[in-house]
Amino acid sequence: MEGGGKAGYSYGGHHHHQDAKLLKNLSRVEPRRFGLGLVAGFLIVTCAYFSTAKFDAIHIAMSTPAHLLLLLLLTHLHAYLSSISLLSPWILAVSSPAKNAAGFMNSSSDGSNQQQLDLDRDAMSREGSKAQVLDTDGDDKISSLGPDLGHNASVVEGKKRDETFAKDSGDASVSASTDEALAKDDDAIVGAVLPPLSSEEPTNSTQDSVLEDEELKVQETAPVATNPSPEKSSNNGSSPSVVPSDPATLPVQQIPPTQEAKDPPAQQIPAVPEAKVPPVQQIPTFPVVKTDSEAAPRRKEWKPLCDLWSNRRIDWCELDGDVRVAGANGTVSLVAPPGPADERTFRAESWHIKPYPRKADPNAMRHVRVLTVQSLPAPAASAAAPACTERHDVPGLVFSDRGYTGNYFHAYTDVILPLFLTARQYSGEVKLLVSDFQMWWLGKFLPVFKAISNYDLINLDDDRRVHCFRHVQVGLTCHADFSIDPSRAPNGYTMVDFTRFMRATYGLPRDAPFPASGEHQPRRPWRPRLLVIARARTRRFVNADEIVRGAERAGFEVVVSEGEHEVAPFAELANTCDAMVGVHGAGLTNMVFLPTGGVVIQVVPLGGLEFVAGYFRGPSRDMGLRYLEYRITPEESTLIDQYPRDHPIFTDPDGVKSKGWNSLKEAYLDKQDVRLDMKRFRPILKKAIAHLRKNSGNNNTTHN
Repeated sequence: MEGGGKAGYSYGGHHHHQDAKLLKNLSRVEPRRFGLGLVAGFLIVTCAYFSTAKFDAIHIAMSTPAHLLLLLLLTHLHAYLSSISLLSPWILAVSSPAKNAAGFMNSSSDGSNQQQLDLDRDAMSREGSKAQVLDTDGDDKISSLGPDLGHNASVVEGKKRDETFAKDSGDASVSASTDEALAKDDDAIVGAVLPPLSSEEPTNSTQDSVLEDEELKVQETAPVATNPSPEKSSNNGSSPSVVPSDPATLPVQQIPPTQEAKDPPAQQIPAVPEAKVPPVQQIPTFPVVKTDSEAAPRRKEWKPLCDLWSNRRIDWCELDGDVRVAGANGTVSLVAPPGPADERTFRAESWHIKPYPRKADPNAMRHVRVLTVQSLPAPAASAAAPACTERHDVPGLVFSDRGYTGNYFHAYTDVILPLFLTARQYSGEVKLLVSDFQMWWLGKFLPVFKAISNYDLINLDDDRRVHCFRHVQVGLTCHADFSIDPSRAPNGYTMVDFTRFMRATYGLPRDAPFPASGEHQPRRPWRPRLLVIARARTRRFVNADEIVRGAERAGFEVVVSEGEHEVAPFAELANTCDAMVGVHGAGLTNMVFLPTGGVVIQVVPLGGLEFVAGYFRGPSRDMGLRYLEYRITPEESTLIDQYPRDHPIFTDPDGVKSKGWNSLKEAYLDKQDVRLDMKRFRPILKKAIAHLRKNSGNNNTTHN
């Protein structure tokens, strides 16, 4: 302490002096030498004991004889040590903080004791002791200042001590009774050094990891808040790490008393989880940040609307987007989407299409209506595009039913099979738009169209509406005559799938040739059923009765029919049979109703017609049928009755064909009937029945 000179402690051995005089003498002691360390240590321990026993060496009133005796003993010791200049600074250092740490005065003191306390303070002020700072701060301010006690402690210890030592002395001067308040003040400062927070909560696991990072930041900040540096406890607000608007960072003089000091932590505690908000706002927005080139969806690179080259049988077009079909105008228009476009994404085109698969045959195509397929760019679309009157959320297929569809075979190979190949993949959710609408023909195959589409047929010729789709195909997919290439077909469709579809369409029960229940008997072999197709006008079997007898001797049960206009009755008959025989012609098309594993026997007329036999040769095998071919001799042809044996019809059939299809058709298809030589034909029948019996045995094993 800074003192006013050395003074002896005078009590003259009189133990009955008043307490105030004794305290006054004690306060005036100012030793200048550092004495015996052993005695000093003993005295420090003694004073510490007095403090823990709540015996205040200066301010506690001596209300009992025991207390007075102890005080006198201490006075004797102090007088002794005064001669060696040792005692006074230690007593004052212990007694003053003991009062401040307690934070209150003894309420049991009477008026005289309070008077003695005032005398003591006067004595201390006359000596100019810097310990007056602790007394004048007030007991009520000690617990509210929290970490800022370091400022007051630095005044007591002197200006020579640095601010780091001031923090330590400030912590040491805080008593246990103020620990709770200080801890709450620490929390407030922890919140003060954090950045401004939001109130939203995290919603996913990514935010949890961000919260862990925020928690680590709080843990690293907490020790600094407990022992704040002079910058963070400064009242000038110059520290860049402090948010001026936060109550926890206001100057010490503006902090409310002890009871109110707990409120700022209560306000900051719910704000701590708010550190989770910035990650929450950034996580959903980060993945959706796109560059300018990615902001708008990419348009597909433009490709021509129509294909006129890849298929030798049909021209076809495919349109995706805003497609408008105006049947009355005969137009199918693709309207450009809004927004900018260039040649890479949209082009103006116009095509003229006949949607029927005989494009190389002028005779077949001459009655097929021409449709205009076009794309309309944005500037012209508003004026040229027809307004929608009907909107559909399913694809549309546009085709013609004219051409050769009056022929039973061509009805299948030109329309029904391509329609299955194109539309079956949609499972009925497709609209059929028919150009060159023929009601009689559509009615004939109405079960097929109902099986293909769940919607009514649209007659493009008479429909004044404008039908709008998202996808339209003009012209049906077609691979070859009466054939499917599975490698190019949707869903890998095959001809077996097509025959199953046709049997299901007409409700036919037999999918494989096998004896009916109870028909097969051990002593009597099973007799397969043979359908003989008897044509009415040309290429007839002129000896049909002989054929029936020969087939029955071979082991068949024989049925003869020339077919009917209605498809369903003949389909049912064909499905009851296991084999079919007929001269080359449309009647053999009914093999689609035979059970898989059945037999087809094609009789090829005279005239080098092996090439036309291919219309059924390949397709029958693709259907899972056993194909047998029988080529007649000139003697089995009725042409022998019309021309001499040396006529070019017999000797030069290639020369007849070289004159064109009409010449060939007239000579070999229209004027020729067949008279089978049963001895020569018999081996074919035996091959057929052997195959069926073998196949039926396997099927019986499977079905049994």
